[in-house]
Amino acid sequence: MKEIFRRYPIGIQNFEQLRNMNCVYIDKTALVYQLVHTDTVYFLSRPRRFGKSLLVSTLEAYFSGKKDLFKGLAIEQLEQEWTVYPVLHIDFSRTKYTAIEDLQEQLNLYLSGWERTYGKNEEETSYAARLTGLLQRIYQQTGKQVVVLIDEYDAPLLDSNSDSALQGQLRTEMRKFFSPLKAQGQYLRFLFLTGISKFSQMSIFSELNNLQNISMSDDYSTICGITEPELRSQMQPDIERIAQANNETYEEACQHLKRQYDGYHFSENCEDIYNPFSLFNAFSQRKYKSFWFSTGTPTFLIEMLQRMDFNLNLLEKMEVKDEDFDKATEVITDPIPVLYQSGYLTIKGYEPLFRTYTLGYPNEEVKIGFIETLIPSYLNQPTRESNFYVVSFVRDLMKGDIEQCLLRTRSFFSSIPYDLENNQEKHYQTIFYLLFRLMGQYVDVEVKNAIGRADIVIKMPDAIYVLEFKVDGTPEEALAQINSKQYAIPYEIDHRKVVKVGVNFDSTTRTLGEWEIEYS
Repeated sequence: MKEIFRRYPIGIQNFEQLRNMNCVYIDKTALVYQLVHTDTVYFLSRPRRFGKSLLVSTLEAYFSGKKDLFKGLAIEQLEQEWTVYPVLHIDFSRTKYTAIEDLQEQLNLYLSGWERTYGKNEEETSYAARLTGLLQRIYQQTGKQVVVLIDEYDAPLLDSNSDSALQGQLRTEMRKFFSPLKAQGQYLRFLFLTGISKFSQMSIFSELNNLQNISMSDDYSTICGITEPELRSQMQPDIERIAQANNETYEEACQHLKRQYDGYHFSENCEDIYNPFSLFNAFSQRKYKSFWFSTGTPTFLIEMLQRMDFNLNLLEKMEVKDEDFDKATEVITDPIPVLYQSGYLTIKGYEPLFRTYTLGYPNEEVKIGFIETLIPSYLNQPTRESNFYVVSFVRDLMKGDIEQCLLRTRSFFSSIPYDLENNQEKHYQTIFYLLFRLMGQYVDVEVKNAIGRADIVIKMPDAIYVLEFKVDGTPEEALAQINSKQYAIPYEIDHRKVVKVGVNFDSTTRTLGEWEIEYS
């Protein structure tokens, strides 16, 4: 295969820079054209590293009339006028917000920069007055309405999530800053805001009740991210190279990419969407790694799940209604909206009769990465150690040595360096869930998430292991439950041998006690 140099837009969120550097660009400009000619005031929520900032930069280039940057793209044929508008672009992700002064400094920097260009009246002292004056003067001086683009509006609020007092101050200051945007609507050609979370419109956007929220719109569901047709039509050489590097066929590479990075849905009828950040990194390095998680997981999410004693099994599949997506996140009482907005869960199905959505992990990258992030918090043990044990578990089972696997599991629990106060069966089930879900990146593992199934089912090339755990019970009781509930019946028609394992978990020693194995 002839080597063709391809430059990927990793770390590049500026549309002009991307085009001038001849980076790979998935053409979204037909949707941009539709967006700017349909309505004037929009809000879009997408997870981090999903292309929101590039979209905002694309809008800035479009409204600035930089026609040459769009040569060869869909919008070149659609747009006939290319009117140049004055653009005010704000990016709230430029700093961290640990004090109210951080927000005040950012607002002042933006306002002062625009005032050097368009002037300032002395009586304009508050942020709202300064922004109001700017909008009016820009219109008077240019004869054109103003385009306002606000990227990552919620960055200050996410940074201050664990400090309610600071968050209240930030919210008040932002509300005052945003307040002129509706009152001065006659001076606005276009207003576009992006963020991760939809903090209740009653708090930040009380004045902006005319916002068109397109976050769950079928029409714009693919405006960020990469679809399957886009991947196969515009990135064929990239797929061929990663396939060659990993000794795969083209179709095997497509399936590998799909399992690892695909699976996002942002509306009822949304087609499958790939995470662009992960996809470009995979093509650049020609490796299937967890790139999205390398950028970090918010600590407050993990703390929230532990504080609420949330049943992690539910993250595999759960049903929610429309109103669950719009719950206010100023005071978090339900982790689901935050997990969805942050990209850890996505829409996996929709039932129109009951208007319910099914949520689940988007793909293997998110599922495994999230569990690896949770492990240290639940076990007070570095992820590195738990991963070492998981690999060893799998190797034992590949050799058909279930005894050694159980001995190693006993050793793992004995190594956890903390005093376990919660001796309830649910806590142990959570630990087992995390461990065996990590095994799922190597072999087919099912973990119980409904009544009437064994705790763990592990499918190896030549054997299927059905495991049941009892806290302070007996292995005989656990094995009897496998048989009485007929947990192994679904696998008996399989060509592989079925191995039933009943295990006692001793809460006193906080590790595996005895076990009983039955071969069939």
